[in-house]
Amino acid sequence: MYDIIVIGGGHAGVEAALSSARLGNKTLMIVGSIRRIANMPCNPSVGGPAKGIIVREIDALGGEMGRAADATLLQVKMLNSSKGPAVRALRVQSDKVEYPKYMLNVVNNTKNLSIKEELVTGLVVEDNTVKGIITPTETILAKAVIIASGTYLDSRVLMGHDFWQSGPDNEKTTSELSKNLKNLGLNLIRLKTGTPPRIKKDTIDYTKTKLEPGDNSNFKFSDDTESILPFEKQVPCYLTRTTPQTHKIIMDNLGKSAMYGGVVEGVGPRYCPSIEDKVMRFNTKESHQVFLEPESLSIDEIYVQGFSTSMPKDVQELMVKSLPGLENAVIAKYAYAIEYDAINPLELKANLETKKISNLFFAGQVNGTSGYEEAACQGLMAGINAHLKLQGKEPFVLRRDEAYIGVLIDDLITKGVRDPYRLLTSRAEFRLLLRHDNASERLLKYGYKLGLIKEERYQKFLNKRELIQKLTSELKEIKINPKQDFNNYLLENNKAVINLSVSAYDFVKRPDITFEDVEKYTQEKLDYSSEVKDQALIEIKYEGYIAKAYREANKLKAMENRKIPEDIDYSMINNIAKEAIEKLNRVRPTTLAQASRISGVNPVDIEMILVYLESRKR
Repeated sequence: MYDIIVIGGGHAGVEAALSSARLGNKTLMIVGSIRRIANMPCNPSVGGPAKGIIVREIDALGGEMGRAADATLLQVKMLNSSKGPAVRALRVQSDKVEYPKYMLNVVNNTKNLSIKEELVTGLVVEDNTVKGIITPTETILAKAVIIASGTYLDSRVLMGHDFWQSGPDNEKTTSELSKNLKNLGLNLIRLKTGTPPRIKKDTIDYTKTKLEPGDNSNFKFSDDTESILPFEKQVPCYLTRTTPQTHKIIMDNLGKSAMYGGVVEGVGPRYCPSIEDKVMRFNTKESHQVFLEPESLSIDEIYVQGFSTSMPKDVQELMVKSLPGLENAVIAKYAYAIEYDAINPLELKANLETKKISNLFFAGQVNGTSGYEEAACQGLMAGINAHLKLQGKEPFVLRRDEAYIGVLIDDLITKGVRDPYRLLTSRAEFRLLLRHDNASERLLKYGYKLGLIKEERYQKFLNKRELIQKLTSELKEIKINPKQDFNNYLLENNKAVINLSVSAYDFVKRPDITFEDVEKYTQEKLDYSSEVKDQALIEIKYEGYIAKAYREANKLKAMENRKIPEDIDYSMINNIAKEAIEKLNRVRPTTLAQASRISGVNPVDIEMILVYLESRKR
């Protein structure tokens, strides 16, 4: 008997199993292949727009992805660094060999966690409650089960008009678990994703490409990380582009593509389309970017980012050789598409537990998402919530104004998916509150309270907050007067002069002013770390905008706190639209705020629900 069984060892499965075990549960992670734990079958990178902030949130809650990414990076880059803090996000190119090694070592050395290599064919369910799993050789009992099967449920690989049953990288797949889930009354959907070819490093002419180096800064995902790979040892990426010849080859062979040849059943990702899809959808564009990214120091492969395809091998050869710099390229691995079963996320509650079967949780790509980061955060939340359910405690649910994790899960369970969901900054109403720099400010208290953040780290965070407050207070005491020599310095640096005496606090609110300018005036260095200074500067410069965002978030919070009873009968509510009744019954929202976000539910319907809840309370 286990407390919690996790099915799957990908990015969701690893975080689910680690959080479960670290919280004291006897945990079993059952995987198809131990050597594929935390595998990176697609792009070996972590982070990016919105995704990088998710990794910071995972770290603040006590997850492992941030530490793993820091320890195994080949290159690090802060995206959108010239823009406002709301859209800045860290991205690292990871070593696809070292990253899984790191995670396997962590998993193997985690107390309360066992690993078993076996395919799961079904679940043991009694009285609408999961009791364990079934494998070809035995039945294993558990109090809760988390399914984090990624793209391995009844999956098949497609290349041209050829297809075969397989998971990513020709790993084993299972159709039995899909059948079992359907028989249990769960609604499954069919989705598709894909991967580009890999090219042998030495067959690329890099002189015809553009160098894309990383940043020479000590950026990192985890607050626990002390140092990262030095800049001089980091590996660059390169940029090339498709050509008119590339587009002609694609158009001439479109019928051979699995996607356009009628072989694909699943719906592909809207925000990460195949190259043939890009050429078709954006037919006025003369070219598309293609990044050449290193996969590992220990293998001779380059990942061709932006060139995902399901064309047959002979067409892929022509396509690759039409790219500048790749005229003589040798393909090490051919591209392919993969389609698989996923659960309709409308089947899930906010804690990622199914509505129909108690103690059964789903996490990761099987919930209709794309990306390692989206998967990992769901695994962490499912592991935490499975633990809380067994403890008889309230679920841990993050609001949309608290975390991108909250935005992601709320979108899934409220709106469902038609194609693989990718997190974007535009999906968040309060993205100025959900920044890379303040993930610990937002979430570390939760990780500490849950027991996933150690005392030492929490105290370090509190000390940093004290220093930020101290620096802020100091700035309010320093007076900047309109001295001629300082105004000359400002003019020399293309900055506006000061005509009236101001505090240093108000002075640094100017868009182009930094702490170096204050130090130039006072002739004294502000004795604080760069992390403290950077955090304080953002909080001061954007003080008004942040305060406004919090006011808007507080309005939403009132609706989030208004719970909707589970047994509510929407057909009993007067003057509510039929479409709203249908959508509300399908989603079964738990709060008034969630109900308001359902497509087809209008403000008048929300008003009627509120009136009904008030009368019911009386």
